[in-house]
Amino acid sequence: QSSLTNSDIIFVKLHAPWEVLGKYAELMNVRMPFRRKIYYLHRRYKFMNRIEKQISRFRGWLPRKPMKLDKETLPDLEENDCYTAPFSQQRIHHFIIHNKDTFFNNATRSRIVHHILQRVKYEEGKNKIGLNRLLSNGSYEAAFPLHEGSYRSKNSIKTHGAENHRHLLYECWASWGVWYKYQPLDLVRRYFGEKIGLYFAWLGWYTGMLFPAALIGLFVFLYGVTTLNHCQVSKEVCQATDIIMCPICDKYCPFMRLSDSCIYAKVTHLFDNGATVFFAVFMAVWATVFLEFWKRRRAVIAYDWDLIDWEEEEEEIRPQFEAKYSKKERMNPISGKPEPYQAFADKCSRLIVSASGIFFMICVVIAAVFGIVIYRVVTVSTFAAFKWALIRNNSQVATTGTAVCINFCIIMLLNVLYEKVALFLTNLEQPRTESEWENSFTLKMFLFQFVNLNSSTFYIAFFLGRFTGHPGAYLRLINRWRLEECHPSGCLIDLCMQMGIIMVLKQTWNNFMELGYPLIQNWWTRRKLRQEYGTQSKTSFPQWEKDYNLQPMNAYGLFDEYLEMILQFGFTTIFVAAFPLAPLLALLNNIIEIRLDAYKFVTQWRRPLASRAKDIGIWYGILEGIGILSVITNAFVIAVTSDFIPRLVYAYKYGPCAGQGEAGQKCMVGYVNASLSVFLVSDFENRSEPASNGSEFSGSPLKYCRYRDYRDPPHSPVPYGYTLQFWHVLAARLAFIIVFEHLVFCIKHLISYLIPDLPKDLRDRMRREKYLIQEMMYEAELERLQKERKERKKNGKSYHNEWP
Repeated sequence: QSSLTNSDIIFVKLHAPWEVLGKYAELMNVRMPFRRKIYYLHRRYKFMNRIEKQISRFRGWLPRKPMKLDKETLPDLEENDCYTAPFSQQRIHHFIIHNKDTFFNNATRSRIVHHILQRVKYEEGKNKIGLNRLLSNGSYEAAFPLHEGSYRSKNSIKTHGAENHRHLLYECWASWGVWYKYQPLDLVRRYFGEKIGLYFAWLGWYTGMLFPAALIGLFVFLYGVTTLNHCQVSKEVCQATDIIMCPICDKYCPFMRLSDSCIYAKVTHLFDNGATVFFAVFMAVWATVFLEFWKRRRAVIAYDWDLIDWEEEEEEIRPQFEAKYSKKERMNPISGKPEPYQAFADKCSRLIVSASGIFFMICVVIAAVFGIVIYRVVTVSTFAAFKWALIRNNSQVATTGTAVCINFCIIMLLNVLYEKVALFLTNLEQPRTESEWENSFTLKMFLFQFVNLNSSTFYIAFFLGRFTGHPGAYLRLINRWRLEECHPSGCLIDLCMQMGIIMVLKQTWNNFMELGYPLIQNWWTRRKLRQEYGTQSKTSFPQWEKDYNLQPMNAYGLFDEYLEMILQFGFTTIFVAAFPLAPLLALLNNIIEIRLDAYKFVTQWRRPLASRAKDIGIWYGILEGIGILSVITNAFVIAVTSDFIPRLVYAYKYGPCAGQGEAGQKCMVGYVNASLSVFLVSDFENRSEPASNGSEFSGSPLKYCRYRDYRDPPHSPVPYGYTLQFWHVLAARLAFIIVFEHLVFCIKHLISYLIPDLPKDLRDRMRREKYLIQEMMYEAELERLQKERKERKKNGKSYHNEWP
């Protein structure tokens, strides 16, 4: 049928009759419902019954499960309340068939039709098979299953019910009014298939698991707020009007009082306080618990959705692979048919070139970070000489803020480049099947984007202010620019700003691109149609015409959705010790993300082909890798970036409580003075000498200024040499990293060992179901034979030696 808007476009509508569906459902081992489940109660003890009665009484005072969906609006998803078995036409009488037109749902019908189309020969000749080749060579522009009518209705769903499953999904899943409710995952699976259903199940599980992490992170932040007035270190910084700090940059930066950084000291305490170490350990354990419980949740979903025994079919070879290696063939060990073969030497050489490309792109990222470092070094001096007092007095914060924004722009630009490079390198490798291609592309894109997003954060966390030298002997970049120093209150405030700004901007941009871009494109398409065909045209269009005007799903499937969430998971865990509010920001974003993705799938995209999957694939391994990396990075953040270890060493070794085994706030008296070294102003290099002589502080030129380090005074036998306290702090830092990592890894492995992948009740249900299915099959066969025997007797026919 020709398109109403463009006569050059012709739609070919395909429909599979019952006989075809039955035949291929049997070939594809599609599991269908054949007997309702029999639920049985476990034996309960009197004590447990009493407790349950008391709990039910208490629940009577609470709201009636506001997060659960109203069951009256949801259709009876019969297959979830029935035992299922592979469909067989010979045993068709075993299955529950009320209506042959609705026995196979739309997702299953689409999957069967696609299975047929992928195996149909369209032309004489070798490899002229399948719909994908026709799409890749341009014979067809698109191929998609249809949505089930409109997602809007004039009538209320509460009074008139849902018009179709799409309308139902929109009302109880994609609508903003149900943001606080659980997702109807069975309905999502029924409409979009298991692969998309598993993505939303994982996203919902991740969001739910963020609740405890967000609450604990908020508690750590609030603990910092409540203990702010009792913090001895910030008190000393705010009262240190007589301590003059050395300039933080060459020439233009003035001397400053330590008390001028009072606000930064207080803000640092909000994130770097006594609860930070506990929170870092908690988040490392949380990541393990999240992954272990997801395994259990996935097992339950796989059981409910009949994915336990499902095995992927032998995948077709990619047309590009066939075209490249059609001259060399060998026997496929599974199918026994000859297929194109890639020589080992050719594969290795391509992998080496691909790995070199990845390494080169990572070097590009490091070069970009180096550019940001130079920007920070140059602009500190520029902002220090700025005519506006606000910027001049806060030159370091202004430098960090602008550097983060520029860094974000570079990240977004490089992401576009990385996608093209990852695509080129993956195609260069010539993967054999689509799943191999998808895994290779996923790994490259994740690696590129992860390094791109986190490289500058790693620089601020572990390198900023660590290798600057000291006044009079500064280390310089290309012997010209003096390396940037940390603020007198420490580097943690820079890391917090970096994480906060990047996280908020990235999530806002992603949400806009995910929903805003298809919305604008679809609006533009509708506008053109209105101009050409009038306002009433859209209602008269058939469903296939409306769906064709929607945006196609991403070429990479669910890749972009998973990548966004995995990168967010990295942000939430890797530097969480420096930014405890990261889980809260992630939680707020994900509550919006679930509904945005749902709205996009239901209203803005063509209906994707329903495909099956047992798990989230390669992403699980990436999540485990991030979990391990987070333990290491948080250990270094606490030991190196924060002042936790220097304070601990001072409290136990050098403070008023030294040798008493105490470490309260009273033991921190004098810490600020002990952490600052003395510098003779006359020892400045010519190019570092500040423009002012510091006479504004005391009326006469300054002789000494202070800087953050553990060094001997200028008149000691070894001027500016490291003190004993420096070596004590360094040893304590290394010891903390080793103890923290070993302790947390032990806890992680213990938890993963103690939590079984399969819940016990699910294991029992699976065994019982297997037993009941065999019994029911025997019973059904017996009933059929007895019925046949009665009919024969009624007709007066009898046979000797027949079965009962």
